[in-house]
Formats: sequence, structure tokens, C-alpha cells
Amino acid sequence: MDPIFVNSKKALLNLFSAFLPDWTVVLVSIFISIGAIMVLGPFTMMYLTWFERKLLGRIQNRIGPNRVGIFGLLQPIADGVKMLTKEDIVPEGADKAVHLLAPIAIVIPSLLVFSVLPFGRNMTAVNLNIGVLFFLAVSATTTLSIFMGAWASRNKFSLLGGMRSVAQLVSYEVPMVLSVVPVILAAGSLSTVDLVESQGGWNGFKWFVFTPWGFTAFITFYLSGVAECNRTPFDIPEGESEIVAGFHTEYSGMKFALWYMAEFMNVFTVSGLTAVLFLGGWQGAPGLPSWAWFFIKTYALVFVMMWFRGTLPRLRVDQLMGLAWKFLLPLTLVNIFVAGLWFFIPDLRWRVGTAVALLGLTFWALMALNRTALPEKRTYEFAE
Repeated sequence: MDPIFVNSKKALLNLFSAFLPDWTVVLVSIFISIGAIMVLGPFTMMYLTWFERKLLGRIQNRIGPNRVGIFGLLQPIADGVKMLTKEDIVPEGADKAVHLLAPIAIVIPSLLVFSVLPFGRNMTAVNLNIGVLFFLAVSATTTLSIFMGAWASRNKFSLLGGMRSVAQLVSYEVPMVLSVVPVILAAGSLSTVDLVESQGGWNGFKWFVFTPWGFTAFITFYLSGVAECNRTPFDIPEGESEIVAGFHTEYSGMKFALWYMAEFMNVFTVSGLTAVLFLGGWQGAPGLPSWAWFFIKTYALVFVMMWFRGTLPRLRVDQLMGLAWKFLLPLTLVNIFVAGLWFFIPDLRWRVGTAVALLGLTFWALMALNRTALPEKRTYEFAE
């Protein structure tokens, strides 16, 4: 079933080449890829919102959307129409130009990173030899867009949310990038396609996640990705219970929808890159097309992000920053050293793996003992 998409695209290009010059075939090929991404991005956002609302409803013993369409499947379309028709309210003291540009600017990188994701065999829009670097560099620009929107709103809660977001994203960008280094060492390439192919065939035990350094990098990268998407328990930039809605407090209508769209597209792309780096990407057992395996793995990771939201409380600011700088960053540095030993001194592989496992167990044991040794909470009595 995999060649269907590829053969259809080739047939269409051959049809154009029979009547038009060669340079137009290149343009048509580019527009086909752009069109596919422009449809997939918003469509993904629409039905991820539906899926999350249904999942959270079940976790909270509710039904979720069930009025518009069968099982509420048309609810995202109804929400989209509502957003398009709502009034666009701009604060009187806001910087109107920047206030308008910020939500547009955050959607552009969210769409661009789709271009380097290998959705299946021969189903990558652009196979860059620096695909991973492109993904990380482009996705990092969302920090600027968030701060633009927060500053332009001229609202203290928005500004607080923007400052929190900048601190958080800059902090988690460091362990996120460093956690990719062992994977690049293993594959010898920055191309997302080469990374998938370097993890062998459909045999899952060749995936990087099944090595000590790969599992550690997987956990580090995924947690950092959750923080990059401002998802629970790392959602302090929005912090509804503290700062109204954070950086997008003063946004309404379609501008608010663009912030929402960017967040859910980032959830999908971060989960997709995690599947590519550590779970074999589109590699899977025969019987299903390669693109189906990619989407199964990606949506499984998306499900975990939504599960986090339904079960975990929001971290305090000090806890969130401490996790990045005191735990994830040292862990990634040690993991790079372990990966180097694994590749360049093969005789030490399983000894290194055992040592890493023991160190991990020791760390968690110390954390548990430290938690039990904390003093009891004090209670205060107030005079009536």
C-alpha cells in the first residue's frame, strides 16, 4: 500500500511533463508538497482538540463533545466557524501591528517543521541532510513569537506569561538538543530519513529506544518536548489559576485560534520527531503501510501528553526550572559520555548499560528517601 501515494504523485508529474517545460514540473512538485502540509497541519489540529476533549472527558467521568455530528466529530468545524465569526478585540494600549503579527509568526514555523518529517517510506516533503538541525532551529523561533504577543498586549498577566515562557523554553531547549547527540552518533547523519533507516527493518529491538543511552535520551527528549509545547505539567506560561491565560490573555477570535493551532501542531510534530529518533519512525511489521506505523507511534506519544494533562498537576516555577538545569541537563551530558563508550569501546557496552541502570535506580531511591524525609506540613490556627 505504500507506493500508492508515491505512484500517484509520479503519475501526476509525468502528466504535467508531457505538456509543460521541465521547470514547471519542479514547481508542481513543490506545490503538491506544500498543499499536503497546509491541509495536514490544520486538520491535525482540529481533530487533536476533539481527541483531547473526549479523552479528558473520560478521565473526568464525562462524555465530552457529543452534540455536533456523530460522537461530536463535527465539533472542531463548529468551533472553527465560531472563531472566524467572533469579534477581534485589541486592547487600547496594545501595539496593534505586533499584536497581529505574533499569532501569524508562531504558525509559520509550526508548519515548516512538517516538511522534514518522514511520514512514510518515500513520503518526506524535503529530505534535508540537516533535517534534525532544521527542525530544532525552526521550532526554537516560537519563543520569539510568544514574547511578541505577550509584550504587544500591554497586559501584566500576558507579560508575566511571556517571561515565563521564554525562561522555560530556553531552559528546556538545552537538554532537548543535547539528548539528540547520541542518536546522531549512532546514525552518523542529521537526515530524518537516514535516522529511520539506521534503526533497521521492522524488528523493533533495533530501535534506539531499546539501548540504555537511547532510552535515557528518549525520556529526556520527550519530557523536554512536552515542556517546549507548554503542555501540562509544564504549562506555567498559561497558568490559568495564576495569570488568567498567560501570554494569550488579550487574544480572541481567529488570533486566539492561531495560538491554539500552533500548540497542537507542535504537539504532533514533537511526537513525530520523537518517533523518528527513537521508535523507528515508519519502520514496522509487514501488513500495514509505513505511513500507518508512523501515525500509530506518533499518536501513541500524543496520547501520553494528553494523559499527562488529565492526571498531573502543574509544576511550580522553581520545580520546573530545577528539573531542567539540575536533572535533565546533567543526565544528557552523562548520557553523551555513555553513548561514546558504547560506540567506541564495544567490549564495555553491557557493563556500561548495567552501570547506567544501577545509577538510575540509585538516583530514584535517593529521591524517594529524600521525599519521605521531608518535614511534615505545618498547620496554622487563625483566631476568629
